[in-house]
Order: sequence, then structure tokens, then C-alpha cells
Amino acid sequence: MRRLPAALSTSLLLVPLLAGCSGDDGGDSAPSEAAAGALAEELAAALVLAATPEEADPEETATATDGTGSDGTGSAGSSDSSAPGLAELPFADAVGTAVAEEYATVVDGMDGAVPAVEVDGVGEAEEDPEAAETVRVATLAWTWPVTDEDDWTYTSDAELVAVDGGDGWAVRWERTVVEPTLRKREVLDAATEEADRGDITGAGGAVLVTERPVLRYGIDKTKVAGKQAADSARTLARLVGIDVASYVKQVRAAGDSAYVEAITYRKGQVPAEVDLGADRIEGVLVVPDRIALAPTREFAAPILGRVGPVTAEMVAEDPEVYRAGDIAGTSGLQARYDEQLRGTPGRAVAAVRENGRRRALFTVDAVDGTPLATTLDPRLQNRAEELLADVGPASALVAIRPSDGSILVAANGPGTGGQNYATYGQAAPGSTFKIVSSLALLRDGLNPDSPVDCPATVTVDGKAFENYDDYPSAYLGRIPLRTAVAQSCNTAFTGQHGRIGKGDLAEAAGSLGLGIDHDLGFPAYFGQVPDPASQTEAAADLIGQGRILASPMVMATVIGSVQAGETVVPTLLPDYDATAEGRATRLTAREADQLRSMLREVVTSGSGRGLADLPAPAAIAKTGTAEFSADGKSGLHAWMVAAHGDLAVAVYVDRGESGSRTAGPILEAFLRAAG
Repeated sequence: MRRLPAALSTSLLLVPLLAGCSGDDGGDSAPSEAAAGALAEELAAALVLAATPEEADPEETATATDGTGSDGTGSAGSSDSSAPGLAELPFADAVGTAVAEEYATVVDGMDGAVPAVEVDGVGEAEEDPEAAETVRVATLAWTWPVTDEDDWTYTSDAELVAVDGGDGWAVRWERTVVEPTLRKREVLDAATEEADRGDITGAGGAVLVTERPVLRYGIDKTKVAGKQAADSARTLARLVGIDVASYVKQVRAAGDSAYVEAITYRKGQVPAEVDLGADRIEGVLVVPDRIALAPTREFAAPILGRVGPVTAEMVAEDPEVYRAGDIAGTSGLQARYDEQLRGTPGRAVAAVRENGRRRALFTVDAVDGTPLATTLDPRLQNRAEELLADVGPASALVAIRPSDGSILVAANGPGTGGQNYATYGQAAPGSTFKIVSSLALLRDGLNPDSPVDCPATVTVDGKAFENYDDYPSAYLGRIPLRTAVAQSCNTAFTGQHGRIGKGDLAEAAGSLGLGIDHDLGFPAYFGQVPDPASQTEAAADLIGQGRILASPMVMATVIGSVQAGETVVPTLLPDYDATAEGRATRLTAREADQLRSMLREVVTSGSGRGLADLPAPAAIAKTGTAEFSADGKSGLHAWMVAAHGDLAVAVYVDRGESGSRTAGPILEAFLRAAG
């Protein structure tokens, strides 16, 4: 995963070696092999302890084991806090405190990683006539945890010099004790090599989300501090239009070396006033970057999700994966498939000179994220979002390809407030549900030409059901079922509540893809058809009221199933192995033909006339209006579903005048654009 850029200034203090020595008093006339081995063990333990962050528990962070060292003297690389620290060890030609400071400088760039250091052997004593000293060489085995899965291992040598006339030993300090190739002015540095985030693709492999250039605007606290930092934060927040108090609080709370981002703009889309004004604010830093973005900010945003700084909740929930400052998927598909998309960062350990020149020592290559394929069609998705852009209430449009269930469009209007109504909305479907009710009546023995009564009013257990206000009086009375569907006669359907057996309506719904949950790999609501609690509710269910609920996605599935002649299962992620929680009764070819013929009459003589002149093949449709009450106010959900060729569409508007007047024009414009 990626991390936010930080404006940090770091200066390395190189501490010169100071001459001096220390040792033990008394002992045998010959240097003790056991004493040399003990000093090597103390050195290994001190190197671990000195690299352990002060806030960490040395016994937990050290990776040395309790086994014996190669010379049999016991635990090697132990970080026992009772053991001498690096500054307390005897050194030849150096003072312990200076060695400790130099070692801290050398390993400071390892990002807090704590090595395991073990003694891998102590050599025989050798005389150096030229220097007039006795030397043993201790071999140290180093293991640095560079990534969660990769360790950097190597050995280094530390010379142990006999001191005090041969009674003790001291370490000759060189940076090569830490890493065998380190030069005098080099330090270790571990840098993250970011993995490229996997793209999200659409129909035909079209790239929907990829890393695109952005500009991050924020306050660099290495350039301003105290009151000036807060003042600059306040001015920047006002300039870019974010919450002033919240941003000032963040800047005040951040460390002295922090970069506190205020806002990110797509490159080329920075407002002119921001571009000019930011230059005049002390401490503002503009950082070029690349982040995963869709073609536009709105493009399928509730479905695809967003990539950004991880939240505190994400860090708390999965601290092994996320750290503060990480960039990851925070919503939608980006969050659910973050592990797949983010890839694995690499790490590069280098020896770095004062001039910044790097010499590679160990590298773990980054592994780029794996793309995530979807079925979204970018052209159709863009057109749907354009059509919903001016709709004030919450709205959604879903388009499915009936032949294979591919979701080509899952668009949400701005009135949803960023919520996913398209595939996860839950609302009464109104008269669009009469498609399901018609199937249940066909299975009960009716056919499209069966006569049904369509009175002005039907009363069930004291509840009066009426037709919509401008229902044509010419179609009252005894009419064929197909006409009741075409004219959307409520009373013709509510009057049939006694014919539908327990579970029959839910079974018909399941045959058309409604009411049977599936795990599709993304948030998807398949609706509900519960058993009615009363005769009144049973009547209301038949016109998509009562406790019937559906999403735009599932209503597109319903008419898509009619068009395909079989139960359609919607698919957004073609590589995801979808599972169902139940089995639907098969939709027969005869049933599908009968439903298509009735829904065609909606287009030729009913509320779907706007689709009558679409080019062949013939379109089928159904409009719907559902009454609801919220916050003490009543309103109407407006629906329309249609199928034309290999395209099934549902349009939903949370508050409208009627299905035909509110949702109808949107659906018609979409089908004409899709043609």
C-alpha cells in the first residue's frame, strides 16, 4: 500500500571515535577464551538492545532465541535488560558512549526494525606482532526483519583485543561490525518501494479506475510552527472550502515534522483561486502524487469506492496490515478488495553516504496489485449519470444484460448523498411488482386473456384500494388480465388476493430473481416477499406495497428474467464465484412468452408508450408508483422497468409524481442513447 508523503528534515550526527580502553582486573596470564566468548555475547545483546525503540518491550521485540551460541556459552543476541548496554562495554580505541551514539546513527534509518544478533563463533587467539596485540575475531549473525515475510541476513566480524596485559578483552569498534561493507561515513537506510495499485476494469477490459496524477495541498510543519502553523491552516482551510476548526485542530496536534494534508485535487482541476492563493500562505506544500481514481469523481463512486488515508478504525481493527498514513481502499470495492488491489510494497536497504548517494545492500521487490474486473460499461454508466445529474431526490438507474446477467450500469444520482441505492436500495416497488403478481396468477390458472374485475374500489377487511387518480374509465369493469397489466389496474390485482396460496407469490418472485439472496461479492439487495400477516397485506403485496421491498438492481433483474426467458442472476464481478441461499422454481418458456406479451401492451397501449417507436426488437416495460410515509410526510416512489433487446433497465426516483412521468423520461432517454 502507499503512504502519504512526509516533509521531514533529518540530519545525521556522525560521532568521531574517541581513543580509550577498558578491561577487567586480574585473571590468568593467558587471555581467557571463555571471557572472549562472554564479551561477544554481551556485544550481540547490546546491539539488539540499542536498536530497540524505547517504548517497545525488549523481550518482545528481540528475535534472538534462548538457545546456546556456537561456543556453548549460552543465549546469543539476548536483549535482557540486565545485560550491559552498548555504552557500558569495553572498547579498544573508543569510548562506549561514543560507540552507542554512532551505532544509533547507523541504524536510525531502519524504521525501528530490531535485528536479531547472535554469536556465530569466536576464532582462535592470534598474535599481531606489528601491533603487539592479541586478537580474536567474533562472527556475528544478523537478521533484520525487512518485511513481514522477508529477512535480511548476513554475518559481520568484530575484533576482540586482549587488554590489561592479557587479563581481559575489548571490542575494536568499526561500522563494519554492523554490516561488513559499511564505510566510515555510511549509514543504513530502509526505504519502501511502493507497489502500483491494481486497476479496476469494466466491460471489454476498459480501465475504469487507475492511478492518475493529483496534487495534494497541506501544511508542512517543518516550515511553520506554533501560532503561524495554526494561522496558515486556518487560511488554507478557508481557501479550499473544508471545515476550518477541524483542520486547524489536526495541524496543531501533528508533530513538528508532519505534513498535514488539507485536500487533494486531480491534476488540471485545481481551482484558479486555490492555485494562486496557496502560494501566498506560509508553510503550504503542494505535493504531486498519483492515486487510484475513476474517470470522474462521480463515476460509479458508491460502487467502486474510494482510495485514501486509512481511518483510525481501520488501523485499530487490523494493525498488522495498516498504519497511520497508509493509503488504502476506504469504501466500496476498493475497500472490500484492498488486499488484492494494493499489492505488496517492496523494501530496499542501502548504505547511504552524507551526500545522499545510495549503495544497495538488500532488496525485496514490490509486487503490484492484481486488477479487479467488473462488467460496468463506461459509456452507458456515464450516460446514466448524466441523466440523473439534475434529479433532486435520491435516484438510481441499473442496466443489466439479460443474456448473461452482466450489470452494465449501476448509477446513483446526487440526491443519494453518496449512498448505493442502485444495488442496495430498499423500497416498495409499486406496480412494477405486478410482473411478479402476474406470474403467480398465471401459475394459478389464469392466462393473459382471462377476464378479471377492475372496479373503481376494492375493500379488503375495511381497507379500500383504489386506482391511480387519472386511471382511464374506459378500462374499468370486466377486462382481460393483459389489459389490467397494461393499464396498471390496482383493483384487478388486489381483488385476486384470495387466489394466491401461501408462498406462491414468493415462489413467483424467486423465479424472476427477486427474494432469493446471493453473495455476489458486492453489496446487493435482492428484495423481500414475506408471508402476509393479514388479508389486507396480501392484497397490498400484489401491487408492490405491504411489506414488499426491492432494489433497482433486482427490478432490472425481474424484467431481465422475463426478457431472457429464464431466471437471471446479476453479475458485477465476472471472476467472483457467486452463491445463492436458495433455489428458484424454473421460469418456463410459456410463462415468459405470456409475460412478454402482457408487458408489450404496456408499451403499445399503456404507460410505456414513449418506448413504442424504439427500433426492433420490440420493447417491453412496466411503470410503478408506490406510496410511502417518512418523517410524518407521505410521498410517492417513482419506478419504471423496461427491456429492449439484450438490455434490461430499472429507474428509481425516491420522490416523484408517478412512474411514467418521473422515471419514464429518464429510462426512455437512456434506452435511446444505448441504442
